Amino acid sequence: MNVNELYKRKKISIEEAVGQVKSNQKVCVAMAGSEPQGLMEGLSQRIDELKNVHIVSCLMMGDYEVFKPENKESFINETWFYGPSDRVNHPTGNVSYIPNNLHEAGQKKLENDQIDIFWGTATPMDEKGYFSLSLGLTYEKKMIEEVDLVVLEINENLPWTLGDTMIHISEIDQLVENNAPLIELPVLEPKEEEKIIGNYIADMVEDGSTIQLGIGGIPNALAQALVDKKDLGIHTEMFTDGMVDLFEAGAITGKNKSMWRGKMVGTFALGTQRLYDFIDKNLAVEFQQGSVTNDPYVIGQNRKMVSINTALTVDLTGQVCSEALGNKQYSGTGGQVDTHRGAQRSPGGKGIIALRSTAKGGSISTIMAELPAGSKITLGRNDIDYIVTEYGVAHLKGKSIRDRVEAMLNIAHPDFKDELRERAEELQLW
Repeated sequence: MNVNELYKRKKISIEEAVGQVKSNQKVCVAMAGSEPQGLMEGLSQRIDELKNVHIVSCLMMGDYEVFKPENKESFINETWFYGPSDRVNHPTGNVSYIPNNLHEAGQKKLENDQIDIFWGTATPMDEKGYFSLSLGLTYEKKMIEEVDLVVLEINENLPWTLGDTMIHISEIDQLVENNAPLIELPVLEPKEEEKIIGNYIADMVEDGSTIQLGIGGIPNALAQALVDKKDLGIHTEMFTDGMVDLFEAGAITGKNKSMWRGKMVGTFALGTQRLYDFIDKNLAVEFQQGSVTNDPYVIGQNRKMVSINTALTVDLTGQVCSEALGNKQYSGTGGQVDTHRGAQRSPGGKGIIALRSTAKGGSISTIMAELPAGSKITLGRNDIDYIVTEYGVAHLKGKSIRDRVEAMLNIAHPDFKDELRERAEELQLW
C-alpha cells in the first residue's frame, strides 16, 4: 500500500486515541522533550470514567490535570525519574518511583510488567514513509517494538534527528497530529561556587577526552570552563545547550573517539530551541537507544571517558545520594551509575561526582558523617572515583576509610569541618 494511504488509514483524533484506554491498564509515554502533550492533555476527558490507570513515564515536564491530587483514584504516575510536578504531587500518593539504571530501564519494565499502550512523538513522515523519533530514544523504540498498541503524536515542530531514530509507518498502529510548542528547559546561569567546581573539573579533563554531562548549574559551569579544550568528544545520556556552545567554540571534534568517531552520541535532548535547531538533520549528532549509550561496557570502550554527574549529599566514606533527601524522592538514578562505572572501565577514564559543599543558604553541609535515616544510595562507596566541591577534589578510588574521611574533610565547607571531624571520631571512622 502507498505510504500516504497507510498514513490516512492510521490517522485518528486525540479523542479517539484516549478513548482506547481502559481502567487498570498501563500506558507508557515518551520522556521529557518527547512527551505526547496532546494525548496527555486529552486524557483529562476520561477522568470520571477510568480507575487505576498507570502512566509509566520519565522526567515528566508537563503539569497535567490527570495527576492532580483529587484524581489519584483514576491515574497514577509511575516514573523512572521525577520531574517538577512529581515532586509536588508525591505527598498526595499519585506518583511512584521506579528504581532503575537507565540502560536497562525499558527492558526490565517490559520483562516484568504489562505495558498495554505506548504513546510517543515523532516528526512528520517523509516521502518514503519514515518518521524520526526526534528528541527521545531512551526506551521509546524498545516500547514501539514490543508493546501491542503504539500511537505516535506527530508534531511538525520536532527536529529531525539522525541515528537509530527512524520508524516506518508500517511499525506503528495509529497516529494523531498535534503541533504543540516544544518543551524547553532554560539554561541556568551558574553560581560562583558552581563556576569554581567547573574549573576544578575542567583541569581534570584532558584534551582528546570524551565527556558526559548532565543538567544544572554545575554542568553549565563546566561547559563554560571547557571552551579552550581541544578535540573533545561527546558520549552522553542527554544532549544539552552547553554542548552546542562547546561545538561552536571548536572544543568538540570527536576525532579521538574510539566509537562513533566524529559523532556526538546521546539518547535524548532537552534544552532550548537553540539546541533543537542545532540537532536538526545534523550529521555530527547521533541518537542511539539508552540500552546502547548507557551500557557501561559500551561507555568504557571510549578512551579517556570522563563522566560528570551531580549529587545532593555524600557521606565521609563516599556513599552518594543523588536522587533523594532521606525518604523523599527528588529526581532519579537516571544514567549516573551507568556512566560512572563505564568511565572507570575506560583507559584513562574518570568518574566524577560534583556538588556544592552546603545547601539551604549555607545552613547545612552536603558532606555528612552519616546519611539521614532512609537515605537512598545512588552510588555505593565501592563504585566511587572522584568527589568535587568548591573546596577541591577528593580522589577516593582504592582508598581506605581513614584516607577517605581525610580527603572528604579537605573538601568540606570550613564552617562544618570541626563538627564533621568530631562526629567521624564518635563513629570510629578513623
